[in-house]
Amino acid sequence: MVKIRLQRVGAKKAPFYHIVVADSRVARDGKIIEQIGTYDPMTKPSTIVLDKEKTEKWIKNGAKPTDTVKALIAKAK
Repeated sequence: MVKIRLQRVGAKKAPFYHIVVADSRVARDGKIIEQIGTYDPMTKPSTIVLDKEKTEKWIKNGAKPTDTVKALIAKAK
């Protein structure tokens, strides 16, 4: 099953995330299919950069966003 989820790439105590499309069986920071955005919780307010066309395309093709990513998509609109 394909999921849209966060991939952590930030340093210790300084999180930064890529919003990615990945197989649900792969590790959190493992191989991805496509990167569709970024999320930086350290800025005030949080920065969300999201390619809406790619997100919609993947959701139409059956990719399930995680709860956190669902909230980020709603916030980005």
